[in-house]
Amino acid sequence: MIIENQAMVTDAVTEAVSRTEDPRLREILLALVRHLHGFVREVRLTEREFQQAVGIIAAMGQKTTASHNEVVLMAGSLGVSSLVCLLNNGNNGQTETQANLLGPFWRDDQPLSASGDSLVRSPTPGPGLIVRVSIEDGQGRPVAGAEVDVWHSSPEGLYENQDPAQAEMNLRGRFVSDEAGRFHFHSVKPAGYPIPVDGPVGELVKATRRHNYRPAHLHFMVYKPGFKTLISQIYSPDDEHIESDVQFGVTRALIGNYVRHDEPSPEPGFAAPWYSLDQRFVIEPGEAKRPVAPIRAKAEAATPRGR
Repeated sequence: MIIENQAMVTDAVTEAVSRTEDPRLREILLALVRHLHGFVREVRLTEREFQQAVGIIAAMGQKTTASHNEVVLMAGSLGVSSLVCLLNNGNNGQTETQANLLGPFWRDDQPLSASGDSLVRSPTPGPGLIVRVSIEDGQGRPVAGAEVDVWHSSPEGLYENQDPAQAEMNLRGRFVSDEAGRFHFHSVKPAGYPIPVDGPVGELVKATRRHNYRPAHLHFMVYKPGFKTLISQIYSPDDEHIESDVQFGVTRALIGNYVRHDEPSPEPGFAAPWYSLDQRFVIEPGEAKRPVAPIRAKAEAATPRGR
């Protein structure tokens, strides 16, 4: 098709894309062209703005390394990650769900740990935390043999694989639920932390006059053949940014009951104050799949804090 005016550009691209053989890919591409071209027309994108947009996309790729994923960070900062999660869980986004963001710092080789173990593998100051977890199916029956990955940031707001000062696999573990669908562990209470603002995501956050903090949370991933893999985060309600997460990840179903204790604990000997969390997860039938780790290496030097 020979282009004669701006309207014909969309017609030409649509015609070309409509020849895509895979039905789902064809559906996605046609919608992408329709909405992308519509966006350009709605905002009357200038040539200068187009070049700036291309520069932002290029910069996200250049900023992404084996230990940092700027693209994942941008998707979260625009609410896309949360939207995709909610649309694919909780009865297709119609009800509350315990599903949440994977985040960029999960590792697929987290060490198998026994119930009652500590996640602390190097000196990590902070209030003690005891977590008791139960796994159930939709009928309230305990699920035994579920593998549950747990990981979180330090009280300084850094994950082990972005902080060379932490020991390998610090604040990480993989547990297996017992016949009652339970396990427990202890660690330190995580803190909220800022996402990096030294790249394109930071420019976006600054331009929209938002802070760049995530509220404190624990990550969980529940894997059991025959059930849909559940990826979750459980947020601490006492965090000052609980209602303004820069990554738009907090839903009401994910706010945990972190109970503060002002007397020393007899076991495992935490000084006051310390915290406890009893967390119940419900998993549904479906395909069990492990995700691909967003980053692949531990940072070699101190880096800005990340998600």
